Amino acid sequence: MKLKIAEHAGFCPGVRRATDALEKALESRAGGESIYTLGRLIHNDEYVRETESRGAKIAAGEDIPDIETRARAGEKITLLIRAHGEHEDTVRRLAALAGECENFTFLDCTCPYVEKVRRIARENSGEGKFFILIGAPEHPEVEGIMSCLRGDGVALRDSAELEKWLAEGGEELLGRFETVSAAAQTTQLLEEWKKCQRILKKVYTKVQIFDTICIVTEERQREAEQLSLTSDVMIVIGSPSSSNSRKPFDVCREKCGTVYFVGNAAEAAGILVPRDARVSVTAGASTPGSVIQEVCKTMDEQKTENFEELLENSIKTLNTGEIVEGTVTAITNNEIHLDLGTKTTGVIAHDKATNDPNAKLSDLFKVGDVVRAKVIKVSDIDGIATLDKNRVDADKNWNKLVEAYESGEIVEGKVTEAVKGGVIINIDGVRVFIPASLTGVPRDNDLDILVGTTQRVKIIELKSERKKAYASIRAVQREERRAKEAEFWANIKEGQEFDGEVKSLTSYGAFVDLGGVDGMVHNTELSWLRIKHPSEVVSVGDVIHVTVKSLDRERKRVSLSYKTDGMNPWNQFTEKYSVGDEADVKIVSLMPFGAFAELVPGVDGLIHISQITDHKIATPSEVLKTGDIVHVKITDVNEANHRISLSIRALMDLPEDAPVEEDEEAPVEEAPVEEAPVEEAPAEEKPKRTRKKVEEPAPEEAPAEEAPAEETPAE
Repeated sequence: MKLKIAEHAGFCPGVRRATDALEKALESRAGGESIYTLGRLIHNDEYVRETESRGAKIAAGEDIPDIETRARAGEKITLLIRAHGEHEDTVRRLAALAGECENFTFLDCTCPYVEKVRRIARENSGEGKFFILIGAPEHPEVEGIMSCLRGDGVALRDSAELEKWLAEGGEELLGRFETVSAAAQTTQLLEEWKKCQRILKKVYTKVQIFDTICIVTEERQREAEQLSLTSDVMIVIGSPSSSNSRKPFDVCREKCGTVYFVGNAAEAAGILVPRDARVSVTAGASTPGSVIQEVCKTMDEQKTENFEELLENSIKTLNTGEIVEGTVTAITNNEIHLDLGTKTTGVIAHDKATNDPNAKLSDLFKVGDVVRAKVIKVSDIDGIATLDKNRVDADKNWNKLVEAYESGEIVEGKVTEAVKGGVIINIDGVRVFIPASLTGVPRDNDLDILVGTTQRVKIIELKSERKKAYASIRAVQREERRAKEAEFWANIKEGQEFDGEVKSLTSYGAFVDLGGVDGMVHNTELSWLRIKHPSEVVSVGDVIHVTVKSLDRERKRVSLSYKTDGMNPWNQFTEKYSVGDEADVKIVSLMPFGAFAELVPGVDGLIHISQITDHKIATPSEVLKTGDIVHVKITDVNEANHRISLSIRALMDLPEDAPVEEDEEAPVEEAPVEEAPVEEAPAEEKPKRTRKKVEEPAPEEAPAEEAPAEETPAE
């Protein structure tokens, strides 16, 4: 028997640190001093029994008040926190007691790797944060880590429990938090942790991942896997209650046909292995080196082997058409080799191992995998058996395909190639044809875009005599779309808000995808400003936040609104300005009675002609032109009618005896626009623009027109 001991078997640095601290305390304790560990220091029955015999007592959480009372009364007590850590409140209480009571010694032996996870839990929980820990909820390490949270979080055992939690409301819950962080128990299975990461990234793309599996744990699991692939028998030493012992056992069980889990040499004595067997030994992080040595010594003394079984395997023959099982021993680009337990080596060519011509065999198979295949040809001279895995897979999975067809079940497969008229999808080793019209790809588009993708399909036709199957991607898409629509109309209500993608634009509005159902945002609901086309506000592909304005369930129509009160130009104006404020404004239009100026986009104010300058003018264009930037004062705001009065004149330094008539004329300008020409007539005295009516004024009007002319020199 060839016996090999794993390099990373036994105590990890964290466990050794804790056991060294306990050994030192036991060796240096004075007479009458009590030594306690809060819970079992490590998960190993042999070690705990041995240290108890030397005076180390195990205390529970409810024993702490009694220990505190005795220490304050004068009894000398030393208490150690185990490598797994303890509840945060308990640690703080013991640390405070040690600082106050000289008779009490507190040794925190929490593993540094565990302490790292506790720190991550503290820093990544709290307001707006959610923390996920993948680990056994009942394990002391996990309980201690979760006690460090400052807010919301959850501990989930594995990927299966994670998927269930997400499906039952967890995914919706995560959407309410600004940040989501995830970490793993230090002894978690590496592959299981990677699977959890992939699941989380699908539902929350910005999740923060912290790799917290202990480096030594990773090495132990990786080493256990490698040894399993090259060993006939694997022996894992540890306590059944130890997570860091059970995990290597699970790894070995996947890769090695014969695996034993033992706690001590006595349990190992009952294991019988062939004399020439390759035996490897590994152990959990809580297993003392002395126990490993005793187990290995016991195994080395085993001499039993089953000669009849070995002889039967050596002379076993293979027959064409037979289904055999073999262990993968080598992988090349073109074929894989199997150990069939006979003198003949099994060989499976690439096209007989997979129906995907583009697949890499090294991605599909690993050394140590067990593969079932049909014997096609046996060459005793060459010692090679040609095998076909595809036939076994096809025969086995054809019945599954028939069941899926009869039940209408949706199945999944990978599109392997585009052919004339459609594509081929591989469903559990069975080649299934999908016509181009049922792929969901628009007419005349390249079907190659589906090659290499995983698709969900429905089987729509079977020809059992030829074992030919036809499937449809569109049928699944149609069902999913109908299900989404039904769910949408069952839950939609006015006032509900969505983040939707703009799918198309028309002259009158934009259509937004609300998750399987399109809603329409009319131009008037896109902006508070008048727009000619929705492209002035949004573009196809934009994701916008909309509110359901109204519903028509019979016609399946949803009216949406994009504009909000925050976008309302009038609200923007009132938040920014008040009566009496000054502003730089842009002249946007000129009228006979004044000029309109833009205060904020979409809100204009009127500078009455009487408020443009300190002297009388006939038209605003004498002083202003469109596009000018002028400094004005806000003199009045009519909230009810959304009208704003502005003045340039109010900011001018005018003499105390400035003409009062300018102010008196202002109210006249507020009157209907028809009065404006009456005021313009005196200013426009050029003969060529004077109409007949103006040339023949009533006698009483003559003096009135003379008055302004006489005032001009005074000005």
